[in-house]
Amino acid sequence: MIRKANVNDIPAIKSIIDIYAKQEMMLPRSLSELYEFTRSFHVCEIDGEIIGCCALQVSWENMAEVLSFAVKQEYRDKGIGTKLMAACLSETRELGLNKIFTLTYAVPFFEKQGFEIIDKQMLPHKVWTGCIKCPKFPNCDEVAMMKIL
Repeated sequence: MIRKANVNDIPAIKSIIDIYAKQEMMLPRSLSELYEFTRSFHVCEIDGEIIGCCALQVSWENMAEVLSFAVKQEYRDKGIGTKLMAACLSETRELGLNKIFTLTYAVPFFEKQGFEIIDKQMLPHKVWTGCIKCPKFPNCDEVAMMKIL
């Protein structure tokens, strides 16, 4: 089941993010940051267990960013990521936005969702405030991708 996150989901969201952050596959997030952005998250819950998450953050007047997009390893390749992405795309449209972007290593997944690789310089400067927290800053090797709705 895909649904909006609530504060009780935050420890589970953090544990999923931590797995990928330790592998330097995504940006680590503090508990306080996650609680602050609870309303931005969607989760996938199966039998009471949170097994996937993603956040949608409005970043400018016409665009939003997908971030903290992760599914537990044992649940990957089962369509859960596609359902989480569909929830983000639906919310993007509801908000009246026409662009959605991400910084990712999962290029094939996002290409299947209709995203295209773009130059990072096309992204609003606000995006880079999160990059300062990244251990790879300023030598980012993530790929910027965008979908026009």
